[in-house]
Amino acid sequence: MRLAIAAVGRLKAGPERDLAETYRQRAAKAGRSIGFQAVEVLEIGESRAGRAHDRIAEEGRALTAVVPAGAIKVALDAGGVAMSSDALAGRLGRWRDDGRPAVWFVIGGADGLAPEMRQSADLTLSFGAATWPHQLVRIMLLEQLYRAVTILSGHPYHRG
Repeated sequence: MRLAIAAVGRLKAGPERDLAETYRQRAAKAGRSIGFQAVEVLEIGESRAGRAHDRIAEEGRALTAVVPAGAIKVALDAGGVAMSSDALAGRLGRWRDDGRPAVWFVIGGADGLAPEMRQSADLTLSFGAATWPHQLVRIMLLEQLYRAVTILSGHPYHRG
């Protein structure tokens, strides 16, 4: 199964991009032996529309356009379900075992995620009630994907 992230905004060169890439590479390497083919990140340009509502809508259309039909869609949103790392790993493992081809995680821009994206998601996931910068959410998600594949493979990274 392919794991992919579609995120609004670009991580600039620096420690944030380096950390995100470290977790992406770790997740990809650890996941290969247990049926996860790839961990990819697709960056979507931020809208330049003048009003927040218009920016959210434009970014939502761009995110929708890149998620392939048949893929599981997981929206990252503060109003979603907070899951433990074990629960996320279990969900990914079930989707993999069910033969699903891909899971796409979608992260909106600074103004948030389009309501249509949340409504059409198979799962809406939250990293808590706090508001997080969307760039940091990407790093946290990549770390959780790495943690999930290590849980599924029995690797000792997760001790929690």
